[in-house]
Amino acid sequence: MKSAVTAVAAAAAAATADEAEAQGAASVSQADVEAATRVSGREYTPAQREQVARRAGRSRAALQAMREGHLSESLEPATHFDPRIPGVRVPTGRPALKLAAGSAPVVRAASDELAFLSVVQLSRLIRARKISSTSLTRMYLERLKRYGPPLRCVVTLTEELALQQAARADREIAAGEYRGPLHGIPWGAKDLLATRGTRTTWGARPYENQVFDYDATVVKRLEAAGAVLVAKLSMGELAQGDHWFGGITRCPWNLERGSSGSSAGPGSATAAGLVGFSIGSETHGSIVSPSVANGVTGLRPTYGRVPRTGAMALCWTLDKLGPMCRAVEDCAVVLHAIHGADGVDTSAPDLPFRWDGGQPLSRIKVGYDAEAFERLEAGTPRRKIYEDALAVLRRQHLGLRPVRLPQSNPAYQALIGTIITVESAASFQELTASGKLDLLERQAENSWPNTFRYGSTVPAVDYLQALRLRRRLQSEVLASMAEIDVLVTPPFAGSTLAFTNLTGNPTLITRCGLLGDEPVSIEFVGGLYREAEILRVALAFERATRWHTQWPDMSQVPAE
Repeated sequence: MKSAVTAVAAAAAAATADEAEAQGAASVSQADVEAATRVSGREYTPAQREQVARRAGRSRAALQAMREGHLSESLEPATHFDPRIPGVRVPTGRPALKLAAGSAPVVRAASDELAFLSVVQLSRLIRARKISSTSLTRMYLERLKRYGPPLRCVVTLTEELALQQAARADREIAAGEYRGPLHGIPWGAKDLLATRGTRTTWGARPYENQVFDYDATVVKRLEAAGAVLVAKLSMGELAQGDHWFGGITRCPWNLERGSSGSSAGPGSATAAGLVGFSIGSETHGSIVSPSVANGVTGLRPTYGRVPRTGAMALCWTLDKLGPMCRAVEDCAVVLHAIHGADGVDTSAPDLPFRWDGGQPLSRIKVGYDAEAFERLEAGTPRRKIYEDALAVLRRQHLGLRPVRLPQSNPAYQALIGTIITVESAASFQELTASGKLDLLERQAENSWPNTFRYGSTVPAVDYLQALRLRRRLQSEVLASMAEIDVLVTPPFAGSTLAFTNLTGNPTLITRCGLLGDEPVSIEFVGGLYREAEILRVALAFERATRWHTQWPDMSQVPAE
């Protein structure tokens, strides 16, 4: 009897499934297929459209079942991007950090000088017991309270946590337990890094009260290095621009300008002397652009150098974390603390970062993008700034050679936009399904709500074709940089920003001049995993100039 009942139930279920499939097959018409293929740029015959319509209808229930399964924004696809194609040299050995020679600075009492010192300078003062971490932390907290509101760069002060961490650092240093150059240094986190018990808003109203019960890997590693977290800093909503639910983050050089983004708060707060350093993220310009706008030194490491565990996922195959500082060697110190595999983020390999601030420049092969510099308008102050910058580099006996990156074409130009559109739409599928996209501040055609909606219409075949084209671009960029370690270029020259984000190559932005109150920056692009080389060349440039010592006049920033 039991087997008969089971057979009847199975037959009924099969009949129901057949009925559902028949209804599904009839629910998509030829006109629907014609409209969809017109959007994707394809053409089918009427008979072909009929077949596609029936197949699409039958598949609707299966696709809907996948959409309805709850997926955390942090859950990555079962595939990942790897910059290590054949021919890439990967670093070996153990991680190492050897700072360039230097001594503790002399700081005038009752001045703002302390706030604008580099991490390396602050660390020398702390280790020599000339300042305490607690006094330094209190100073930065006061500045965050004073200047954070008019700059709109602070989301959450972590005052209680910061004072606890600073007091611990002082006790350890007094006992001779010095952890290294980040010990006792206050820092700020872009508000996409999870911090246990403190809200992490992603700059977006739907997540304004989001709190995680764990720390991001980067947060844990900086705490282990003895750094002191003083604030969660603003970011453009869901990592786009400098506009978040608290307004537009301002550039401290000129409050009429935004600080760019999406690492808006890290760029603004670091330039304004509100933190010792900060951590930003980049998918397509989100460290580079605010570093240029605010005149700070920002390092976007090789893709996968820094694990993203606990960071908001926007685009799995492009997202990167990196330091934003006031001096070049600071970036080396921070990268040393946060790099390397964590056993969770599969994009982060166990490869060492080795820094020697005294490495001979003669060992480093440097090229420059001659065409990019030539495209700068002749006779202008900006052109003169870059000519002077190249002259400084030539005086370092670097033997600059002209190098050309692959030429762009319509297919390559479409790559990064297509990949970000599709992956971000998948990452925030649940937000889209929730109906809360209307809560986002920006609703323009190129803002996230429309991007997420459009992203769900891009055919999977086109996305995979984009990844195949990306693989070809990787080979071409690798070949173009085969004879050099470092490429010098003006920021945003040609397709350099898009291409190097797609290939995963590291880059460093640092200041090379001022036009009135506008910082002017130069870019050092590295071969894959060649962060040490770009940092060493940039350090030589920094030491031959004075731009890293000039910062905004904060007395001109009104209280709010």
